[in-house]
Parts: sequence; structure tokens; C-alpha cells
Amino acid sequence: MNKLLLCAILIASLNLFSQDTLTFMQYNLLNYGNYTDYCTSINNNIEEKDQYISTIVQYLQPDVFTVNEVAGSEAIHQHLLDQAVNAGGSDKYKMANFIHVASPYLVNLLFYDHHKLTLHSHVIAQSLIRDVDVYKLYYNSNDLESGDTAFVVCVVAHLKAGNNSADADKRNTMAQNTMTFLENYGDDENYLLSGDFNVYTSSEEAYQIFTQYSNSSLRFSDPIDKPGAWNNNSAFASYHTQSTHSTSSGCPSTGGMDDRFDFILMSNNLKFGVKHLTYVPGSYHAVGQDGLHFNKDITASPTNTSVPPDVLTALYGNSDHLPVTLKLTVDKTLGVTDWIATDFQNIRFNNPVSSKIRLTITTTKPTKLYVELLNLCGKVVFKHTENLISGQNQLDLNVEGIPAGMYLMKMSGENKKTVTRKLVIN
Repeated sequence: MNKLLLCAILIASLNLFSQDTLTFMQYNLLNYGNYTDYCTSINNNIEEKDQYISTIVQYLQPDVFTVNEVAGSEAIHQHLLDQAVNAGGSDKYKMANFIHVASPYLVNLLFYDHHKLTLHSHVIAQSLIRDVDVYKLYYNSNDLESGDTAFVVCVVAHLKAGNNSADADKRNTMAQNTMTFLENYGDDENYLLSGDFNVYTSSEEAYQIFTQYSNSSLRFSDPIDKPGAWNNNSAFASYHTQSTHSTSSGCPSTGGMDDRFDFILMSNNLKFGVKHLTYVPGSYHAVGQDGLHFNKDITASPTNTSVPPDVLTALYGNSDHLPVTLKLTVDKTLGVTDWIATDFQNIRFNNPVSSKIRLTITTTKPTKLYVELLNLCGKVVFKHTENLISGQNQLDLNVEGIPAGMYLMKMSGENKKTVTRKLVIN
């Protein structure tokens, strides 16, 4: 077989079971349901915002929708769900349970398509200034009854606003508190970190804590890889998320599009697709950002055609922030049936790896295990044979010296039936 064709077939096989795509959306709703001396029932009317949010949600159809800046009242939360997110009598979305430790003046919320996802848990990571919420969801896979599914952990933060050193210090502390919590929560998860971070440059310590964290399994990366000094810098005009207004009625911030405050960052597990969910390259967008409105309203000349006119009006009317979105592919066939067909009842291993694969296998009877690693062109780069006992077996496989990259790990027993998994060596 032609070598290039073989490589293409093997690369395609990595995504063979990807059958669905999940859309994630992060949005600062700007004082939703919260009236102040500057955001009033006139310039921040909740019924008008309901219509705007409904238009945006219906256009984007997110599967998970995380928000900042909602009033702490649970009656307001229910109103947002019923009148905006599920407008028109829909029952598509459910809302995560509301909990808080910090003052519930302005809070984060999460909505999800319950036909696709189920909320597993909700905890608070830290409570300085505002709570950072940690929501764990799982995919309603066809394999769910067999005990296997894909999980995603959504960490939602609204860091301290302001551009002086004291504000930056508070953001740093909030970021460090969050990462310390996640260190104890577990590093083998699919993590998304979203929110209004209020950072002005990628060199700010809070952002560095997220993206340069010492534990690589918890280290977050920017899907579009655009570090820099974002504030009032035309070089980043295509990525700014605030402000949609150059002038204001009193509630929105002014100055036009000149800051990148809003983010969805991802962990390495999502970047490399090692736990059933994979980031779709090119799917990250600031919705309504056409790159042509630096320091301008998003509705100013030239005409913004990045979204339909009614959506553009809704984005302008609802908030001074733009929502950001990304997509993940999900592998619905998670391998339980493959395991049952072999001599193995359970297979677990660390992924990604650097020099050693720690492989745990439970078998129903003594058997031989044959392991092969293949690169993306089908070349076998590693082989190992092991005699397994009945019950749980733990093996350390030394892969030091194998070049970094993505591989297929094939495991078979004496019945010759094979389980194949993706493996990333970094």
C-alpha cells in the first residue's frame, strides 16, 4: 500500500469514532438583573436583555453556556433560564444548581443541553472577591449504561477588574487559589477554563499562572495561541472582546473594541484528545468580531457582516462584552464493548506520557499481553509482551527515547482480539 495512503488511513482512524460536536460558549452578561445607579431599568432593562440573549443563543446553539455578571437572586436565575435561554417554552437547557461562598452580588452560572449532557457536580474553587465555580458534566453516551462516558470540567471565573497593581495582585491570588484547588481536584480531567479574566496582557501574572503552571496536566493553553499586549493594540483587533460600545448610555463600558478580557482556555487533554474529547482546530471565535472595529462600536462603519444583523444588534444591546465560543468533538464509542470482547475487563493508563506508560489491566484469567506502539505512518516503534495473572496487573512500560507525538497503542491477548487507543508522548 502507498505509504502516504497508509498514513492518511491511520490518521483518520484516530477520529473514527467521533460522532458528535459540542459547542461551548462563554459570555459576560453585564449586570443581568442587577440594577445600580448607572445600570438601570432604562439602560439595562431585563426584558430587553432577555430578547437579546434569546437571539444570541438561538443563533449559536451552544451545548454549554457559561456566564458572568448575573445578579445573585435565584429568582433572577430562573427568569434568565425561562425567559432568555429557554425562550419560547423550550426545555432544551437546564441550569446548574446555584451555590456560593463569596457574596452573591454578581455570580457565574452554567446552562447545558440536558439531551446531550448531565451535570455531575458543582463546587467552589476559591472565593476571594468572587467565587470561581467548577462544574463537572458528562456526556450522555450510548455506552453510559456500561459505566463509560466522556467528562468535561468547566471552570468559570470572573477575575478582579481594574488596571492598577492592587487589582492585578488580587487577580493573581484568585488565579493561584484556583490552580491550587484543581491540583487537589485531580489532574487527569478534560478542563475548560472560561470567563472574564480582566487581564490586559499575556505577561500578567494571573494569566501566566494559568498558562505556565508547573503541572503540565493542569496547564491551560489558548486555542488561538495569541499571546501579547492586547490592550489598545490594533495588532489584536480580530481578538478583542470588549467594549462593544465607543460611547455609552451609562451602563456599558466605552472606548470601543480594544481589550481581550474574555477567554476559553483548554487543558492538554483537550488539546491532544486523549480522553474522548478533542478541540476542533479553528473553532474558537469572538462572536461578532470582524477585526474591522478597533476602538469603535461593533455597529459602526464599515458594516459588520460577521453575524446576521439581528444578532449584531443583540450583541450590541445586551453587553459591552462579546461571547467567545469553541467546539469539541466527542467520541461516543468509548471502548467498553471492545474490552468485553477481549480477555481484559478494564484498561487504564496515563496519557500523555513522557518516559513511562503506567498500564493497569484487569483480566478474567491468566493470559499474555501483547503491546505495540505505531506511529501515524503505521511503523511499529515499540513492542512488549507480558504474562498477566488473573485480576489486576500493573505494568511500567519504558518509552524513553521515542520521539514526541501521537501514536496508536495496540493491546491484544491470546484470543488475538485487539484494543486500540490513542497515546500522546510529550
